[in-house]
Amino acid sequence: MGKYSVVLLAGGKGTRMNMDVPKQFLLLYGKPIIMHTIERLDTLKEVEDIVIVSPKQYFDKIDSMLKKFGISKKYTLAEAGATRQESTYNGLLKVENDIVIIHEAARPFVTAKEFKAIIEDKRENITYGSDIPFTVLRGTEYIEGVLERKELVNIQLPQKFNTAKIVEAHKRAREEGQQFTEDASIFYEYIGEKVAVLKGTEYNIKITKPIDLKIGEIIYKNYILGEE
Repeated sequence: MGKYSVVLLAGGKGTRMNMDVPKQFLLLYGKPIIMHTIERLDTLKEVEDIVIVSPKQYFDKIDSMLKKFGISKKYTLAEAGATRQESTYNGLLKVENDIVIIHEAARPFVTAKEFKAIIEDKRENITYGSDIPFTVLRGTEYIEGVLERKELVNIQLPQKFNTAKIVEAHKRAREEGQQFTEDASIFYEYIGEKVAVLKGTEYNIKITKPIDLKIGEIIYKNYILGEE
């Protein structure tokens, strides 16, 4: 089995959290949100290095944090861009391994077992996803149609890609001025290859609003502590 790089997106500004501190540095169960993921990655021998994408003014804070928590994994810092897509691209440019895993610091409930599952899956390009448990309609001011729930997937992270191909997809999107909100869609659009879906969990939420922190405390206590 080869080595993997992880691009960990931590470029959020915390706007929707109504906080002065970006959400990735807020405490969850007594620990900065970003550290939950980094500590799990630090235990995985298959992961050779982590590229942490963050606003430049927080580089020193991240350096200090990783030292404080005794992280031994090799890591690199990349500057976040104006959009998620630009931040991902900046991180990808620092990846040296042939396969890359992309994850978001604001999704702290992915276990080490789930990271290992995506690593050990022989399919090269893969994402976590879950069923959509509600009816989805098409329309804004008026309802214009019903989408078939069984044909839809709620995309989650982490995702795993061939590095050269996902970089190529990003370059082509930049050339055309196209914007995407995650990387399975940009990969499929420009590379045209299928992206496999691993069954995700209902616990793999993204922390974006104050209520998510409260929910997160419950998830951590009742789910994560039992898995680690």
